[in-house]
Amino acid sequence: MRRGKDMDERSISSDEQSAAPRRAAGRPRASESAHGSLALLLNLVRSGVATTRQELEIQSEMGRAVVTDRLATLLKLGLIEEGELGLAVGGRAPRHVRFRPRMGIILAAVLDHSSLAVGVSDLTGRLLAEHHEAVELAAGPEPVVQRLATLFAWMLEEHGSEGGIWGIGLAVPGAVEKPDGQRLFAPALTAFQNWDGFPFVEQLATLVGAPVWVRSGVQTMTMGELKSGSGIGLADMIFVKLGRSISAGVISEGTLHRGAQGAAGMIGHTFVEGGNLETIAGSEALTREARQAADSGRSPYLAGVLARTGEVTVTDTGHGAQLGDPFCIDLLGRCGRAVGEVLAPLANLLNPSLIVLGGAVAETGDILLAAVREAVYRQSHPVVTRDLRIVRSQMGGSAGLVGAAQVVAEALFDPRFLQGWITLGSPREHPEFKDFLARAALDTVTRPAKPRPPGGSLA
Repeated sequence: MRRGKDMDERSISSDEQSAAPRRAAGRPRASESAHGSLALLLNLVRSGVATTRQELEIQSEMGRAVVTDRLATLLKLGLIEEGELGLAVGGRAPRHVRFRPRMGIILAAVLDHSSLAVGVSDLTGRLLAEHHEAVELAAGPEPVVQRLATLFAWMLEEHGSEGGIWGIGLAVPGAVEKPDGQRLFAPALTAFQNWDGFPFVEQLATLVGAPVWVRSGVQTMTMGELKSGSGIGLADMIFVKLGRSISAGVISEGTLHRGAQGAAGMIGHTFVEGGNLETIAGSEALTREARQAADSGRSPYLAGVLARTGEVTVTDTGHGAQLGDPFCIDLLGRCGRAVGEVLAPLANLLNPSLIVLGGAVAETGDILLAAVREAVYRQSHPVVTRDLRIVRSQMGGSAGLVGAAQVVAEALFDPRFLQGWITLGSPREHPEFKDFLARAALDTVTRPAKPRPPGGSLA
């Protein structure tokens, strides 16, 4: 009877244990995954949260023996290295460990309607080099993807690493489809009509030999400002791109908000007096009004520019405003107020600590910036605007490249994805990596591009 009772008690204890919630912290049991503990320690070192064995034991809540074993594995894999000695506190000086950011490299590219930019970064997302050039995207996708592959090969030759390319970040105009549950996904690029059906992402991945993460241009610029621009150290901000199109990127509690389909931030389609925001404040609309003013003589400054150069640009409008041309001042003031009226409800909704304006229109000068500030401060709640800063981006074309590299770095070291490759030493060995490249190679053969319409125009 006693033996049966003991068996019953053991059975009940086992049932209760299986029903109990998995603990969130504590020394890992032997049954817990080594991959998980390796990933946790690597990210603690990579982020700088903990760089000594004692700090790692405290932050991870793992035992000394486990931490020592996992660090030995990470050292053997080449993902970390031993650094300098720290300050001794009541005993032997601790030895710091640090992440090896040049173990691999990340390539980044930004496509815009009339230009492309490429860059190379280390595994922290820090740019090592960048290159910008004009390109005519209306000519079709084939020459663009070949040019990108050539530029990437040049950058790899100049800034290669022992671990090769770990990923490519690509920024494109317009919304980018958000995959449903897939980490590696090749979305169709729909911003250009004559690119419809062309397997651009797949061809780029096949030519370079690395998976591609794609985001909209405004989302990568937002990430760039957060990590290396005016948003450093902030958790809530809005980035607004004012160019041919107008869109916004939102950082909420430190995370980029993409929306259900990846199309969050399309504020250019918001209606304001006279039409939607893009038709009022987009660069094409401003250029059109400026040309009309030059032709009619309403703007003496722009009329002079037109006579000298044969064209008028948004930049010319900014110069005119700085020199006191009444038409240019009025045009940029109206543009800024329209943008501010659209941003004010967003400020009330999201309560950001910072709004950053970027793009060609934002670079026209302080008159537009002052008009945006006036409209936002006037139409937003006092609590929202009490500490709100509205500034112009100082990163220029680098913001998108930095953000594209950051997108890849975050994806590579996401704990769930990291656990799939960490014991292999490189994400190039991850089964999902290899599967993505295999699918990309197949798609470039089995999914030919649709014929390009004559004189295909940009969307």
